[in-house]
Amino acid sequence: MAVKIVIKRSGVDNHIIELTALLKKMRTLTLGQPGHISGETLRRVDQPDECAVISTWRSLTDWNNWFEDPGRQALQRDIDLLLGRETHYEIYEE
Repeated sequence: MAVKIVIKRSGVDNHIIELTALLKKMRTLTLGQPGHISGETLRRVDQPDECAVISTWRSLTDWNNWFEDPGRQALQRDIDLLLGRETHYEIYEE
């Protein structure tokens, strides 16, 4: 069963240029991952300092494998350090 991961970040306004570059790197890494179906990045209209990525995966196992990938984790640390807060993840089944 496919899963959708909603990845929420805040504090983006002050770092939008740097964050955009890091998210592009993350997207590039994601494209080669087994089970990755799609991804999209959204900026919240009523709170422009927040953004969300909706990432769709073939299975929870595929997502977990990607989540534990050392390259992803290193890039995620850079994102969290830049924003000064941790990224929040929510997992949904289709």
